[in-house]
Amino acid sequence: MAEFARVLGHVLAASVLAFLVVRAAPGDPALLALVAFGQPADAASVAALRAEWGLDRPLVAQYLAWLADFAAGDWGRSFRTGRPVREEIAARLPVSLALGLGALAAALAAAVPLATAAALRPGGLADRALGAATLGAQAVPAFWLGCALIWLFAVELRVLDVLGDGPGRYVLPVAVLAFAGLGPLAQVYRAGLADVARSDYFRAALARGASRRAALAGQGRRHATLGLLGALNAEAGWTVGGTAVIEAVFGLPGIGLFAVESIAVRDHAVLQVFVMVAVLWMAAIGLAARLARAALDPRPR
Repeated sequence: MAEFARVLGHVLAASVLAFLVVRAAPGDPALLALVAFGQPADAASVAALRAEWGLDRPLVAQYLAWLADFAAGDWGRSFRTGRPVREEIAARLPVSLALGLGALAAALAAAVPLATAAALRPGGLADRALGAATLGAQAVPAFWLGCALIWLFAVELRVLDVLGDGPGRYVLPVAVLAFAGLGPLAQVYRAGLADVARSDYFRAALARGASRRAALAGQGRRHATLGLLGALNAEAGWTVGGTAVIEAVFGLPGIGLFAVESIAVRDHAVLQVFVMVAVLWMAAIGLAARLARAALDPRPR
């Protein structure tokens, strides 16, 4: 119960911060909306639109009204599209989830065997490959890598369709995001295995006749998984909304791209909900990770 109360407190604090940051952005959304739609932007029109959207009320009143509506499921209406924000988010969320969770699953599937091979032979080929992948993910911008892969596989080789509606459209963006997440996940898992390899109980397993691979798998998997859960918590937080650059490069209509497009017109309703959806997602992932760690390591803290 205390854990849920703590998470709720963090979410409320994040909602206040999101509200203030969005409202502090320069530019009047009413004026920008009128200009964007080619309507007269005189003082009377701006004032009328601000009153209609409730922007002329005190900030505290605006926040409390917005928070009550958000909790009730009324997420407002987009200034830019005129549609309810909840419908806009619901239409785009599956794209972001498919992209982010697919990349996370691919990174995890590659990280565990690569980290295990690196831990079995420190300084070996797998260990050097892991170091190169980690350095490459940090040094190569995701948008550049995405553009390079589009040129190679879609333009030159023509083996992937990045503009269609099928699952093939997600292959390259998932690969780019998985490459970015592979290094951190594998390094954390390898570090956990390396800790176990220096332990007395690992050497005792070797003395009993177990192979290094079997001893490392039997003695180190649980310990390494505990560390991996912490890294997964950070990486999974970016699966919703943290993929805006990749969505823009590959033309994927996710919520990250929708939020970026909404920044230009200061679409408060969209930006506030976007931040809250990301916060709620990260809070849920963090809570799930803590519960999983407690299940793997039930010792009192």
